[in-house]
Amino acid sequence: MRAWKVEKHGGPEVLKLVDLPKPKPGPKEALVKVENVGLNHLDVWVMKGVPGHKFPLPLTNGCDVAGKIEELGEGAAEVLEKNGMRVGSPVIVSPGFSCGICEACLLGLDQNCLSYGLLGETRDGGCTEFISVPVINLIPRPSTISTAEAACLPINFLTAWSMVVRKGAVRPGEVVLVHAGGSGVSVAAIQMAKMFGCTVITTVGNPEKIQKARQLGADFVIDYKKTPFREELKSILKTIGKKGCDMVVDHIGVDTFRDSIKCLVPGGRVVTCGTTSGGEVTIDLKQVFFKNLSILGTTMGSKGDLIRIVDLVARGKLKPIIDKTYPMTDLPQALEYLDSRRNFGKTVLTGF
Repeated sequence: MRAWKVEKHGGPEVLKLVDLPKPKPGPKEALVKVENVGLNHLDVWVMKGVPGHKFPLPLTNGCDVAGKIEELGEGAAEVLEKNGMRVGSPVIVSPGFSCGICEACLLGLDQNCLSYGLLGETRDGGCTEFISVPVINLIPRPSTISTAEAACLPINFLTAWSMVVRKGAVRPGEVVLVHAGGSGVSVAAIQMAKMFGCTVITTVGNPEKIQKARQLGADFVIDYKKTPFREELKSILKTIGKKGCDMVVDHIGVDTFRDSIKCLVPGGRVVTCGTTSGGEVTIDLKQVFFKNLSILGTTMGSKGDLIRIVDLVARGKLKPIIDKTYPMTDLPQALEYLDSRRNFGKTVLTGF
């Protein structure tokens, strides 16, 4: 079978298309025929490398996988049948792996397991023809969700749910600021905040994204390259009679974090899942304790929450946004495009 490998860090030239033996599913594993893969900024980091972090190279990237069950290992059929799945069933692969038996896992906090890892980050991912995964990582794909839409959900929507709902504890009527409104996580976060009846303000990096963000549900959109976001935010808050934001969704980092803290009302929360502009930030701790602020970090979420998200998408409560689709053979070009930050929504690969 064909598969992409990152053998060393660098630009798109480090991606190598190789021939590998087709994997055989082990006990309670399923072999999945990959039909679509959703790309994330994590895939760019795997390619380029991250200072201070070691990826297990050579590595096949691709965290968000949707496809069909091709073959089952020993004992897998009995598990899957209880959830209405069998060979040929369309599935979404939950990308998080954990031990399944520790306290965190049994509490439904898979992401806090000491052995937690991700497809395409700590083990080979979905940029291949076939992938073998534990059956407990398979979620049935409803017929109302296309395979390409399904590949938009695992990383971005689960992370956004953890930020907005689980950690941020969003409440109806709150004011929520979502940075980088065109990113995969923020596209999901905007919709989730609106689903809870919030006033949503978002920032974008070019005028073309303003209308798209409004169509998604954002009440106010700030072009941060035209006006410093905090200055325009003050005007927006004044018009709606608010003193600040109840929650800020910030995965930008050094470029925005200090002002994100300043935007909060007493008791406000800033939730973060990434640092695309850099992670070395300085803050005034007096603001944090005098205003009773919360700084909340999150990585991914539980398989149970992903099942709930899939149900919400199937019922039309949330909607995946596909920005651009590339054939799997064009992975280098797709990652270049994603790294340019021109996207609004998800960049998705079709299968080989």
